[in-house]
Amino acid sequence: MKIAVLGAGAGGTATAFDCAQHGHEVRLFDFDDFPDNVAGIAGQGGIHASGDLEGFAPIAYAGHDVDRALGGAELIYVVGPAYSTGPFGTAVRGRLRAGQTVVVTPGSCGGALAFKAAAGLEVADDSVRVAETSTLHYAVRLTEPGRIRVFLKLKAGNLLAALPGTHTDAILEMISDVYGSMESARSVMQTSLQNANPIIHPAVTLANAARIEGTGGDFLFYEEGVSDATGRWIEAVDRERIAIGAAMGVEILPDPVMGMRQGYMLADDYGEAYRTAPGFQGIGAQPGLDHRYLNEDVGYGLVFMSRLARQLGVEVPTMEAVIHLASVLMARDYAGEALRTPESLGIGGYDAEALARL
Repeated sequence: MKIAVLGAGAGGTATAFDCAQHGHEVRLFDFDDFPDNVAGIAGQGGIHASGDLEGFAPIAYAGHDVDRALGGAELIYVVGPAYSTGPFGTAVRGRLRAGQTVVVTPGSCGGALAFKAAAGLEVADDSVRVAETSTLHYAVRLTEPGRIRVFLKLKAGNLLAALPGTHTDAILEMISDVYGSMESARSVMQTSLQNANPIIHPAVTLANAARIEGTGGDFLFYEEGVSDATGRWIEAVDRERIAIGAAMGVEILPDPVMGMRQGYMLADDYGEAYRTAPGFQGIGAQPGLDHRYLNEDVGYGLVFMSRLARQLGVEVPTMEAVIHLASVLMARDYAGEALRTPESLGIGGYDAEALARL
């Protein structure tokens, strides 16, 4: 199968490697603002991986020509942080053809809706099948251009939902050779809320703000950054996320429970389990506070969740406190910026029943 991967960060590189290693012809695109990894992959003709994925996989094309990347592709993965989904959608606007399938991974709270809007597709349009996943399928870091270290490829617990949901099972079948452990979600509301990054990253970052600034992130984010008190902070945010899902009749698993299913964690508590989680071992902290752990996971994730909670009449005081504290530390108004909200995605007037059916 011919596959295009949009996004040459660590996640996109891992996706491209995995698909190519499974025998698919893979073409990789990113904007010319991000030249180094693309050039590294193009120069060596593929990607080197170590860790949970090993070896070298050839890549048919790596570059900045979106038409060349899309040429003949049956399946398109859109891989990157939440703030990349819209630009990638805009880049392919008018270039997609009927019968193609797009998977936004991770969806990062409403990713399929955001992609469709940017690509000029109506929510109900299924001429191009669009889906999103609840998380990235890898714990991975770029070690140098063209090389990745994969700490974990998920064993289970990554949910996928199409928009509309009638295509979910067909898309799961289409990607099953590479992602056989991917699971069907009830709707994009379930995939959006099961995204745990906004639950974990902001709490740990805020709890370690002085340490991050003082050391430039010279410590292990989970092993050293999650104290028992920080774990209680994560748990409080998680309980609010679960309550939002319950208001729509959508079951959201607690993060440690999902972490055990995925292979990240060995226990279902919010403190020691993060510090000893096999999937989190060796992952360093970010070099500064101006990072996606706040800019994405608060600006797109928690703001979306808190607005959704308000729409459903669910109280989320800890989420709102995290948004406020992050705004103070970063001298910006994440809530006021409203980078991704139910309103911006066109679902602001939906009641609980309509949201659950998405």
